[in-house]
Amino acid sequence: MLASVFVLQGLHNFQHPEGVSPLAEPIVRPLRERVPAMPAEPEHAVRINGAVQAAAGTMLGLGVLPRLAALVMAGTLVPTTLAGHRFWAVEDPQERAMQRIQFLKNVTMMGGLLLAVADTNGNPSLSWRRRHAQRVANSYVSAMTHAVTDAAGQIADAAHAAAASR
Repeated sequence: MLASVFVLQGLHNFQHPEGVSPLAEPIVRPLRERVPAMPAEPEHAVRINGAVQAAAGTMLGLGVLPRLAALVMAGTLVPTTLAGHRFWAVEDPQERAMQRIQFLKNVTMMGGLLLAVADTNGNPSLSWRRRHAQRVANSYVSAMTHAVTDAAGQIADAAHAAAASR
């Protein structure tokens, strides 16, 4: 379900960038100055963003590298949200309220994507695995310490017994 909006909107923006490219211009121009690989034309940036969203959305929907796909979609959602839902720059109170809702909707989708990024499909996370391995290693070290201490005590007792029997 989460992926569907990215697939549909991504395809639409890829095919019809002229609808949102004027909104993208305030984001694309400053980024172009900092990132030379960024397309100079907002239409090209919108097409690339749309293609990436559609591809990553398809991957997430099909379960192909879902964590990576969700991360990529989250990355594309940032400029999309900043360009398309600048509620703070809108004068009309009704339009501002509408853009704020759309902005918050995108922030909510970002939260869902970040949950998908963190999802391990029921497998333990890397941090759990690290903590578990540390506990296992500590128990082995403790067991070895006790075994060596016990063996040293038995050797010492045997040496005392041998010395006493002479």
